[in-house]
Amino acid sequence: MGVIMVTQQPDESIRFIDLLMIGIGCAMFAFGLVFFNIANHLADGGISGITLIFRALFHIDPAYSTILINVPLIIIGWRFLGRQSLIYTIYGTGMLSLCLWVWQRIPLTIALHGDLLLSALGAGIIGGFGSGLLYRYGGTTGGTDIIARIFERFRGVPMGRTLLYLDVVVLLISLVYIDIQHMAYTLIYSYVFARIVNFTQEGAYAARGVIVVSENYQQITDEIMTELERGVSLINGEGGFSHQERKMIYVVVAPSELYRLRQIIQRNDSRAFISVINVNEALGEGFSFGLPDKGWLNRFRH
Repeated sequence: MGVIMVTQQPDESIRFIDLLMIGIGCAMFAFGLVFFNIANHLADGGISGITLIFRALFHIDPAYSTILINVPLIIIGWRFLGRQSLIYTIYGTGMLSLCLWVWQRIPLTIALHGDLLLSALGAGIIGGFGSGLLYRYGGTTGGTDIIARIFERFRGVPMGRTLLYLDVVVLLISLVYIDIQHMAYTLIYSYVFARIVNFTQEGAYAARGVIVVSENYQQITDEIMTELERGVSLINGEGGFSHQERKMIYVVVAPSELYRLRQIIQRNDSRAFISVINVNEALGEGFSFGLPDKGWLNRFRH
C-alpha cells in the first residue's frame, strides 16, 4: 500500500488581531524608550541602542533613524523572511517609528525624581511587555533579527549568539555618551526587559506537567479525574534496570492544584516517583476554555 504524505503549509494569512497587538506592542516599547530610557539617559541594545547613539552624537531623531537603519536591512534580508513575516516586519518597523515620533512630541514627564533604579525598572517592565506582546503575535521590528538570520544562514552561527554579541557591542559603544553609573542601570533594565519579554511570550495559562510512576496508577488516575476533573494520559514505560513494563501517569494541572495532586498520589502510594515540569503555556479545555466549575471564583476567570 502506498503512503501519501501531506505537508501542511504554514499559515501565512494576515490577521487583524495580529496587526492590532503588534501596534500596541510597538506603542508600549516606544513609550518606555522615550519616557524612561531617553528621559533618564539609559542606553539600549540592538537597533534601538544604535538610534540612541545617533541621537546623542548627531542629534538625529530615533523615529527617523529607526527607518533609515531598518530599510536597508529589510531589503537585504527580505529573502529570508516569509510573506507574513516580511509584512509584519515592515508594519512593525513603521509603527515603531511612528510611535517614537508621536511620543516625543507629547509634553509628558514621569516624575521619578532622578531615581535611576525606578527608571530602569519602568523601562524594563513597559518596554519588555510591549516587545513580548509584539513577538507573541508574530511581529518584529527588523533590525538585529535580520542580521542574525543572515549570519545563521551563511555562517552557521546561532541567532541567539549573534543577537547577544550585537547587544554587547552596541552597549559598549554607548559608553561614548553615558557614564559607568548609567551603564550599570542600563544592564538592570536589560535584565528586567528580558525577563518580562519571556513572561509575556509564555502566556497567561502557565501550568505544571506531572509524571507519576506508581504500581497503583489506576487508583491515582481515577481520583485525579474525579477530584481534580483533569484528563490523564497513561504512558507505557520500561524500567531501565529491571526492564519491567509499567504504566506512567502524565497529567497537566494548574499551579494551585499541585498540592491536592500530591495529596492524591501520597494517599495511594507513598513511594510513588513524581516529576514536576514547568509548562510555559497550556491551551485547551480546562485551561484556556472550559474551566471546571469548582466554585464561584472560577466564574471570574473566563
